[in-house]
Amino acid sequence: MHELPQQLANGLALGALYGLIAIGYTMVYGIVQLINFAHGEIFMIGGFGALSAYAILPTGTSLLIAIPVMIVGGAATSVAVACAAERFAYRPLRSAPRLAPLITAIGLSIALQQLVWQFYPDAKKAVSFPEFKGAAFKITDSLAIQRADLFVLILAPLCMLALGIFVQKSRSGRAMQATAQDPDTAKLMGINTDRIIVMAFAIGAAFAAVAAVAYGLDKGQINFEMGFILGLKAFTAAVLGGIGNIYGAMVGGVVLGLAEALSIAYIEDIPGMSQLGGGAWSNVWAFVLLIVVLLVRPQGLLGERVADRA
Repeated sequence: MHELPQQLANGLALGALYGLIAIGYTMVYGIVQLINFAHGEIFMIGGFGALSAYAILPTGTSLLIAIPVMIVGGAATSVAVACAAERFAYRPLRSAPRLAPLITAIGLSIALQQLVWQFYPDAKKAVSFPEFKGAAFKITDSLAIQRADLFVLILAPLCMLALGIFVQKSRSGRAMQATAQDPDTAKLMGINTDRIIVMAFAIGAAFAAVAAVAYGLDKGQINFEMGFILGLKAFTAAVLGGIGNIYGAMVGGVVLGLAEALSIAYIEDIPGMSQLGGGAWSNVWAFVLLIVVLLVRPQGLLGERVADRA
């Protein structure tokens, strides 16, 4: 049990990363009822955009200067791709049966992955990413926080705070809430729903780019396949928290991250379950948790039961 504080810290950092990505899923679904399965690749492209921005900086640039540049570069790339996807792939299918945009999203996900694999220099293998140097911050004898973990633990709440203020206080945020509640009535009230939908895609993409920078700083490398499993887990976090609820996305991410970290550390110590622990089973236990929660509370932890739109 002396490892528990460390595992909780690891789970919080992992959950904050999942939550940042999950916000993109939940915002888009909350407004247009679309599950954007290409969002994992938007996250991946944000990582490569950030790396491209870092490459243009002079050699030896301090990481404190480079990180804001990488975030801006990654966000710009992710937002551009997400907005293009909304305009040319999803908007023409907005009135189509729900299966059509879902299949389109899966196809777009594969296409984006292959485009990066084919055209980004050396992307056929893992590409080195700048990472934090120096020892972890030792809090107690049983708790040390890595610099990359501290980065995401600070940035994720700040991003959530900024998003919450934007949604609740700004005119565009209130228009976003109106569009999510009833897009037809919102349009009759003079709201440009197309602009609001693009804004939802853009915000989700920007948050995914922040997560990609945090992931790269932690792992020291990125690859063209990283968006698949992380995107799937972020979608799981969004459903777990209550898809359509932006706070639920972060709560779901934290719960999922904690469950994953604790399962890696402790499941194999349970008598008779030694073969079901360790990192190889972490993905399995994450989805087991999702199934259990949805059996008890189908709308997710913070979701509300609402009637489907006609």
